[in-house]
Amino acid sequence: MSALRRVKTWEISESEESDAETKRDESGKIVAISTAEDQSSDPGCKTLSSPSPAVNTESRHTCALSPPRPDGRGTPSPARKRRTKEKIEADRQAVGKRKEARERQRATRAQEKEERRHAQQRRKEAAEDLKRLRPENCLKCLTVCVDAALLQQDGSDILLGTLATFEWRFTIDCQPLPRSITWIRDLPQGEDGSVEEEQVALVLGLNDFVDMVISVKKMLGSEGEETGMGSFLGPILECLNRDAKKVVTLLVTDSQLENYRSDACGVHSLDAMLQSQSGLENLDIKEVLVYLQLCKNITLVFLDGWQEVTNHVCAVTKALSKRPFKLLTERAELPFCVDGSWASGVRVERDGSGLIQVWSRQIQQLNRVSPAVASTVTAAYPSPQLLLQAYQRLESEDNRKGLLAGLLVISGGKERRVGPEISARVYRCFTAHNPQLVLD
Repeated sequence: MSALRRVKTWEISESEESDAETKRDESGKIVAISTAEDQSSDPGCKTLSSPSPAVNTESRHTCALSPPRPDGRGTPSPARKRRTKEKIEADRQAVGKRKEARERQRATRAQEKEERRHAQQRRKEAAEDLKRLRPENCLKCLTVCVDAALLQQDGSDILLGTLATFEWRFTIDCQPLPRSITWIRDLPQGEDGSVEEEQVALVLGLNDFVDMVISVKKMLGSEGEETGMGSFLGPILECLNRDAKKVVTLLVTDSQLENYRSDACGVHSLDAMLQSQSGLENLDIKEVLVYLQLCKNITLVFLDGWQEVTNHVCAVTKALSKRPFKLLTERAELPFCVDGSWASGVRVERDGSGLIQVWSRQIQQLNRVSPAVASTVTAAYPSPQLLLQAYQRLESEDNRKGLLAGLLVISGGKERRVGPEISARVYRCFTAHNPQLVLD
């Protein structure tokens, strides 16, 4: 008991500050008593009689961490609100909407990804097609077809040796047109087969060409009847009748041509040789040549020997290899623009500078409209909208057509008027609704 009394009653120094209330017993010793605040903080906690601050603090924590009492005297739990059916349904619909929104976003992202993949694939295919159309790659797709009858002529080995040196593909077989050289192009990847080019080169000797000239003259004398023709003219006309797009080039070669070409008179001596061998007049020979070139689209080329024939075949082969790429690069994006040094256009800045030059050059696209006339029109009406408003203010059609006729044009120190013709053409250009209308 003496130990418990020592715990309950001990002296504290005056320097210690405590919230507990103190009182003196009969012997004069100080006894610590718990305050009302500590008691009221936890109604389920009993105040210890021990005045020790350490014991009181420990007891407070113990009471604060203790679970609520089963008799209901502990801290009451907050009451849970029950959700109504409408609230549950609204929450379910909100969850469904959020899920649908996520599904839509996922589908949109997947679609955008697929579109980007397709666009990348298209760009890759376009780059491969462009690469395949380059001349050095097109040469690998071309095949030079040489008729077997040409191998019987002296000097034909020059052509075959040159093609082998360039590592170009060539074949030797019988052609529908005797003594001809044709070209075949392989179709792009993914397409089987090949297509025949429209270029056809026919190698003839001088005597064979003279026989052809005589046959053409007889045919013209019989009012165009294509019967009884020579051995070379008949197959040529049959080939042209089957395919009108064919372009036939007659390569007339003979050792005698070099002597005629070396003459100072040149063409005159060649004509004289043709006259002497064919027995026709010069006018008759000219008539035959005009018929072959204009009516049958047959080109005549006189060559000295097989070396020049080889050069011609190589030049045609290179031209055919360059044609697909040129057709692609020279495709006009703006076909209505006229050719000229300014065809690339005028730069228009963000502040609008350059629009007046575009307006002036738009007028210059009309036929027979000079830069001076265009500058005069743009000076009077600085924009197309102002010109259209001026047309709308006039009542009669004749006044609208002659609106620009009186404008003064100064060019090269001379003065003149725009004139009614150009004025009417400009009016029709900017007010007509028929795209097929002829302005002139």
